[in-house]
Amino acid sequence: MALQVNGVTVRYGGLTAVSGVDLSVADGEVLALLGPSGCGKSTLLRAVAGLERPDEGEIRWDGRDLADVPVHRREFGLVFQDGQLFPHRDVAGNVAFGLRMRGVERGGQADRVAELLELVGLAGYERRRVTELSGGEQQRVALARALAPHPRLLLLDEPLSALDRALRDQLAVDLADLLRRTGTTALLVTHDHDEAFTLADRVAVMSAGRLLQVGRPAEVWRRPATERVARFLGCTAVVPARVANGVVTSALGDAAVGADAPDGPARLGLRATALRVAGEGESGGITAEVVQRVHRREHVRLLVRVPGVAAAGIENGADGADGAAGTAGAVGTLDATAPVGSAPSPGDEVRLVLDPDGLALLPA
Repeated sequence: MALQVNGVTVRYGGLTAVSGVDLSVADGEVLALLGPSGCGKSTLLRAVAGLERPDEGEIRWDGRDLADVPVHRREFGLVFQDGQLFPHRDVAGNVAFGLRMRGVERGGQADRVAELLELVGLAGYERRRVTELSGGEQQRVALARALAPHPRLLLLDEPLSALDRALRDQLAVDLADLLRRTGTTALLVTHDHDEAFTLADRVAVMSAGRLLQVGRPAEVWRRPATERVARFLGCTAVVPARVANGVVTSALGDAAVGADAPDGPARLGLRATALRVAGEGESGGITAEVVQRVHRREHVRLLVRVPGVAAAGIENGADGADGAAGTAGAVGTLDATAPVGSAPSPGDEVRLVLDPDGLALLPA
């Protein structure tokens, strides 16, 4: 393993920001630290960078303890939310900064700057002032600057969170492609699970300074280790269920959950898209009354009242990992979706079926 974090704890006075974290990142791997604000993920990244000194535990690179290695000698690249570019330097001057610190000769600097700007989609921007760039372009320059000296590890602290959603989504895809093409080993901090799942080979979910689950994105998404993880990843309700032969059965109906799901009692996490209005000719499902509807970009979000839902043991509206309440309404109501062109109105009765893509399977 390239990076090893063993039992790291970071305290600020009486506050424990990171508590006994064990973590590893392999060569060429991108690992995302995912969690709500204040969970300790940025503190852990700063400890890896050498900007915070752990109170307990150790951080190693290729087996070497980094405790006495200063920040500038760790050869790690850093990218923060605001980019932290030098406003008095042009684009080329910013990208070449780390190369100058490494003593790279001027001709080599120019070649590497041109190469990196091509990689981040800013070819020909060498002489542009960074203050004239858009937010997305500035973050591309910050990435190029961090990658220029061939860092052993790239540390990304909420690098896209200051951008609007559409730009953030596009840059996440571009950044994922860039990291793969360059074979960069990276540790990413984010509160956005879409961003984490787009960029990372593995995801580590944090809460209150501790790691709750580490796994591949599909595994964490489909099989949250705890209800706290499921709530943070968008599950607004949880219902008792039973799995047999890859099919989960609950008070809301049946759905395929994969042959790898173990047979026996379980709990079914419901995201906002877990229930949808049944199509014409589609059998099965449950009957519900529409309480509210809200138009989204690609579908209509419904709040529905399901008779007997409270008696079925469904828990909704519980606190998520960040302390925020779930989006489902009072006990007896659930989220559902409908097509934009044929959405029912409040008061209408609808038939709902489970959509496997909106489900998460939790242990009993």
